[in-house]
Amino acid sequence: MNIDTRIKFRHLVCFLEVARQGTLARAADRLAVSQPAISKTLKELEELLGTSLFARSKSGVTLSEAGVAFMRYAGPCVQALRDGVDSLRSGEHESASLRLGVLSTVESLLVPEVVRRLHARHPTLVASVVTGPSAFLLSQLHLGELDLVVGRMTDSPQIQGLLFEHLYSESMTLVVRPGHPLLEGPLQRERLQDHPLVLPLAGTTIRKYADAFFVQCGISQPRQRLETLSVALSRRYVQTSEAIWIAPTDAVRLDLQRGELVELQLGIREPGGSVGICSNAALPLPLAAHWCVEVLRELGQAYREGQYP
Repeated sequence: MNIDTRIKFRHLVCFLEVARQGTLARAADRLAVSQPAISKTLKELEELLGTSLFARSKSGVTLSEAGVAFMRYAGPCVQALRDGVDSLRSGEHESASLRLGVLSTVESLLVPEVVRRLHARHPTLVASVVTGPSAFLLSQLHLGELDLVVGRMTDSPQIQGLLFEHLYSESMTLVVRPGHPLLEGPLQRERLQDHPLVLPLAGTTIRKYADAFFVQCGISQPRQRLETLSVALSRRYVQTSEAIWIAPTDAVRLDLQRGELVELQLGIREPGGSVGICSNAALPLPLAAHWCVEVLRELGQAYREGQYP
């Protein structure tokens, strides 16, 4: 079947922006066109494809089953064309850019080393790093807005249709500030319930490992909790309070080495989740993304062999 030559770049851009914004009005604002123009362009595309791409409601629009399928190809197509145009602009083809999605599990230790090595090898590289929960980052990867996503994400529903490559396994640990009351004498597990708990947001991949850790320890989570994916917030709150942080080992490894945090020894360790690289098979990887994958594989092997960090 030949591609209908009546499908234009503006049709694809309109479709993607409506999918991102969830309403025709917001999509029109982002594209600086009128709402009737957006509606007309979208209708043209649906007529050309012979299917409805969105389900309409009073609150906005959501992708139909056909829309979800089409988005897997429209996003990478538009991004690939933009990359091609950018590469031909005067002088810009000489530099390279990387759009990397990073989960909180790897932003403290792994990713800074990745960027350091990339910049050492490629002086003109521009690395744009986006942080957030796996659902958001993987949706951006589906749309072609990111080149790669790194972290724990294998349990996220949004990973369907994407490629995942395992790098290494990382466990969770419980840490507190030096001088914490729980460090006085033998640790009694039931006393953990008397202190605030810092843990990942509900519904995230890493939260499932945190919850499983408490189940393995045979203790209930305290009612007083701080739920966040911010490593900086978690670290500062724990260092200035009597809170307990259930954290990815990488997030606190340097703090433990410097004595700024102390690990609670419970005699049990969560087996660890898979940290890896996620990519969109429908999107050709830019050269900079290939460089990044190469460095990530180097570091993944170093982690597995105990040579890094």
